[in-house]
Amino acid sequence: MRPVAIALAASVSVLSLTACGDEGSDDAAVKKGNDITVGLLLPDRDTARFEKFDYPLIKQEVASLTENKGKVRYANAEASVARQSEQFRKMIADKVDVILVDALNSKSIAPDVQKAKDAGIPVVAYDRLAEGPIDAYVSHDNELVGQVQARAILGELGENAENSKIVMMNGDPADPNTARFKSGALGELQGQVDIVQQYDTKEWKPAIAKANMEKAIKTVRLNDIDAVYSANDGMAGAVIEALKEAGATKMPPVTGQDANLDAVQRIVSGEQYMTVYKSFLLEATNAAKIAVAKVQGRSIEFAALTRETVDSPTQKNIPAMLVPVVALTKDNIKETVITDGVYTVKDICTPKYKADCAAIGLE
Repeated sequence: MRPVAIALAASVSVLSLTACGDEGSDDAAVKKGNDITVGLLLPDRDTARFEKFDYPLIKQEVASLTENKGKVRYANAEASVARQSEQFRKMIADKVDVILVDALNSKSIAPDVQKAKDAGIPVVAYDRLAEGPIDAYVSHDNELVGQVQARAILGELGENAENSKIVMMNGDPADPNTARFKSGALGELQGQVDIVQQYDTKEWKPAIAKANMEKAIKTVRLNDIDAVYSANDGMAGAVIEALKEAGATKMPPVTGQDANLDAVQRIVSGEQYMTVYKSFLLEATNAAKIAVAKVQGRSIEFAALTRETVDSPTQKNIPAMLVPVVALTKDNIKETVITDGVYTVKDICTPKYKADCAAIGLE
């Protein structure tokens, strides 16, 4: 197993042991028993991981932590800020015990976070840092995500990097993670390559990314684009589609994030160079641990799980857990998403990709 995969496995073990070790030292005054309701607000269905991994994993972990008495009330905003606010207010009205929210717009969600606080309902920001008086934040080191993506591009370009033209397809500017991804990537790329075009992508929509890529192709010319920094896999697929429709026969390195199944398959076939694999297991299960510990008044366990701090524009020193990330390429598919049980070889190596899988020893 590669060192990074070993580190991830070790992280799971350490966190699990920490949680178990703290149970005997919990505060005497427990706020709630096991009969609790966790409200879960996720942002969209375009990002495959939310429906396929995050929600089921959180639901499973809450049940495990509460002897199957705890429930998860789930709502998906389907990329609508207004809908997410309505869903948030409904959770408050229904008096859930804690809310896990992956905010579509970190600033817009702040009044709803305040309403939850006024109602005595803790709020844990999940995956994206929300504004307002949140109790904890669970995500990945998002600046590192951008760094990992950029380093992959530089590594693939090698000694030709200095003269290479790069297009950057950034995420939604309303998403606080976008600035962190971009900052990490620019810190690696600036002065090393020629960034010829940059685009922000409203609501991370692949259709917008594709339209912007078509503009870039016309402006820069297809054969002069040496690499594309795409902040996530949904946009990477759209970028690749635009390149193919423009007549590209050999793809430049294209980055991604989230390790979506179709992205992993594109990596197998050579259409996409890499994606950032963020352990859904670590993020989701530990978000559930933090939410349950907060509701049940187990401050020692809560503190053990949130050993870092982050700042938002409205709040300083927010207790946080930042989960490590991995650059996934065709060289480490086995050691990452297959080892972690995210996908099987059968999932990835469908008939369309069977020959490509065999070529890289994925059988």
